[in-house]
Amino acid sequence: MIRIFTGEAREKAFLEIKRVLGANYEVFESERVEPGLVPSIFLGTSLLGGKRAILIKDLSENKASFEAFVGGIEEFLKTDAEVIILETKLDKRTAAYKELKKRGIEIKEFKEAGGVDFRKVFGIYDLALRDGKRAVEELEKIEAEEDPYMFFGVLVSQALKKFEARAGEKEKKALKELSRLDKLMKSTGYEPWILIKGFLVRLSSL
Repeated sequence: MIRIFTGEAREKAFLEIKRVLGANYEVFESERVEPGLVPSIFLGTSLLGGKRAILIKDLSENKASFEAFVGGIEEFLKTDAEVIILETKLDKRTAAYKELKKRGIEIKEFKEAGGVDFRKVFGIYDLALRDGKRAVEELEKIEAEEDPYMFFGVLVSQALKKFEARAGEKEKKALKELSRLDKLMKSTGYEPWILIKGFLVRLSSL
């Protein structure tokens, strides 16, 4: 499958790249991708066997190679590899962009956070009270567009509202767990989304 990620929020894009490609993937810098090399990137096989995971950075900056990619897109779509092309910006007015969209290529734009959607966060929290696994699946749909620390702050506010409405044992445990997570997020190098997802999975059983 071929995906294109674009936008200035590179950190968010790399979170999604890691989720899609996993921890180990091949990286190709655009300046080192000669036009003749393009077919082998998309259609070549791994020397180690198994499915290839590939990241190509800023391919559009290498005009000849980008044209080779767009020109051969019909054949490249047959790839068995998982490929992400990471671009800072793509001009939506160009024929190349329109051709890629026409071919069904997923083009996902990553923008800087403009604020958390409170309703979505509240919905995920309420879902986690019943089914943590499904709550994580819903979070992963919006993870790339959200800031984990802002998201966590809204989770805390929702937990506080639940506690004010019903100061039960479960509500107390949820706040205690969130307090522990807050310290971990501030004092360790743990990936914040991993900590948040762990909390959502555990919430229903607190």
